[in-house]
Amino acid sequence: MPPPKIDLDYLNTRLEELLNLPSPTGYTDEAVWALCRELERLGLEYELTRRGAIRARLSGREARPARAVVAHVDTLGAQVKAVKENGRLELVPIGHWSSRFAEGARCTVFSEGGAYLGTILPLKASGHTFNEEVDAQPVNWRQVELRIDAVSHGRADTLALGVDVGDIVSIDAQPEFTDSGFIVSRHLDDKAGVAVMLAALECLLREKRTPTVDTWWLFTIAEEVGVGASSVLVPDVASMVTVDNGTTAPGQNSSEFGVTIAMADQTGPFDWHLTRKLVQLARDHRIPHQKDVFRYYRSDSASALESGADIRTALVTFGVDASHGYERIHHSALVDLACLLIAYAQSEVEIERDSRPLTGVRGFTHQPVVSTS
Repeated sequence: MPPPKIDLDYLNTRLEELLNLPSPTGYTDEAVWALCRELERLGLEYELTRRGAIRARLSGREARPARAVVAHVDTLGAQVKAVKENGRLELVPIGHWSSRFAEGARCTVFSEGGAYLGTILPLKASGHTFNEEVDAQPVNWRQVELRIDAVSHGRADTLALGVDVGDIVSIDAQPEFTDSGFIVSRHLDDKAGVAVMLAALECLLREKRTPTVDTWWLFTIAEEVGVGASSVLVPDVASMVTVDNGTTAPGQNSSEFGVTIAMADQTGPFDWHLTRKLVQLARDHRIPHQKDVFRYYRSDSASALESGADIRTALVTFGVDASHGYERIHHSALVDLACLLIAYAQSEVEIERDSRPLTGVRGFTHQPVVSTS
């Protein structure tokens, strides 16, 4: 069969739609609705957990051992910690990100009184007033505050607007799609991964490519706070490939181009057999790729294993510059990643024993060992 032809316009359209839709962890309902509408348009059946994680099944030639591909639609954000005497808002982060990247961000506060636009500012924001103190103040979440674009002269006025402790704050993505193929935006982690999955699905359906076994396409809603794929798997799934961002930074082997296949993250090595299968598929299909190890990183794979799922897990990524900040990727990496997901879905099953959760040693895998002779 000829190589898949990923529809880049479709991928970019889906990505831009998602980036412009607020979905910090805890406020993901509308993003879930958007994904459900798109899955319906593609003709896929799906079901939701109580809180909104999605699983859609693409039937294969055989039912088991089923596979899964997962990405998360939730993003970083913030929450109101206190309404200050000056009428501005103290914040705590949703997810792990530095207040350095919050300074100057445009945002929206979702409150009982409605949605209010605003800006996150350092406490000493005026150079005309504080002079060099602007550059000397520390970097942490206690050093920033949210200025709402509404008339407020103090705490009582802000409370009267309906804004209060616990309100969710969404950070504007401000996406840019450049002529050189770069995409610059907040929240590419992991909305780019979701768009890649949709583009792979669209191609599989358009080109009438049938997966080898049933493949579940999972979209989670709380990965940024460590929950991720802990409650969306079905028992038949034997292996799961997570799609997320790779950290392009000094000391890392990730790249903004090609697919970065993670060998390990802070929770330990990924499955030896599944990871090497993905590397070999990339070689066989001439998909540009590199390997990396992430020290300060976890994904949907970790939450699935920690919840007790006995499955093989792997992580494939698109390289992101300035992860959890104002991020940048290249669209060619997204296309390469979609091609790898299709190759995985159509690849043969090597470990037939995985079709059952428990069995004898017959058919169990081997790993090479160093000869002592």
